[in-house]
Amino acid sequence: MTGTTPSIRPVPSRISLASWCRGVTGARWFAVTVVGLILANAALLGTETYPGVAAEWHTALRLAERACVAGFTVEILLRLGAHSDRPRDFFRDPWNLFDLAVVLSAFLPVVRENTTVLRLLRLARVLRTARFLPQLRIVLVAVARSLPGTVSFLLVGALLLYVYAMVGWVFFARADPEHYGSIGRAVLTLFLLMTLDGIGDAVHAGLEISRWSLLYYASYVLLASFVLVNVLIGVVLTSLEEAREMEQGQPEPSAAPEREAAASARADLLDRISTARRALDDLEESLSGRAPEAAREPERAAG
Repeated sequence: MTGTTPSIRPVPSRISLASWCRGVTGARWFAVTVVGLILANAALLGTETYPGVAAEWHTALRLAERACVAGFTVEILLRLGAHSDRPRDFFRDPWNLFDLAVVLSAFLPVVRENTTVLRLLRLARVLRTARFLPQLRIVLVAVARSLPGTVSFLLVGALLLYVYAMVGWVFFARADPEHYGSIGRAVLTLFLLMTLDGIGDAVHAGLEISRWSLLYYASYVLLASFVLVNVLIGVVLTSLEEAREMEQGQPEPSAAPEREAAASARADLLDRISTARRALDDLEESLSGRAPEAAREPERAAG
């Protein structure tokens, strides 16, 4: 009889590293710490806008800024470590790419030498708060998804402004050159009237020129302020609903470590069952081979 001992395969270092990093990045205290770091970075950026405070606390502000950069670097390294067993998954997430670009930009020599670009990139760190606020993330995704529809809206709006500006220049250029003396002034006037601010004064001034101005302004307000704006609102609301469905379809980050642990335990259990099954097969083969020999021993004794 030959016995077989179930073999236990060692866990690769990348898998253990990824499991540990996922446990850290999936913890609630980690998200709270990162959000606090982002808010501290925003407070530092706002403090630097006061010349007196910036001059008096220049060294302390520089040290605090470096501490924020160090904290963000540690965070992105932990997120990279959480995907060490599956690096491609890290780069499939747009938020990971955004975070990586923002953090790496602080180490580029060209960016560090340009104060304006550096401040703009530091301001971009504030947008990283959306990663930890689902509702804000939905709004940002909705805005991004509504861009194609918004571009179409802008094209239609620009065409409408141009047509009405040309009509206004034809009828009101001589009587009101301050607002309709050129196509540029006419477009600017109509763009400001799109918010209905000053529409009453414009209508009264137009009635002094011609009664047909009432039809001009009424049709413009109807198309520009009511129809187009409602179309834009519809586009944004549709994109917002799509973004909400996408967010609900994605798994929660906090549940990812638990699912990974459950999958790992299940794979380990299946591996042990397979090993035990092979051991039983070997034992069965060994016993079946010795059975004929045991049956022949009484015959030899009788002979």
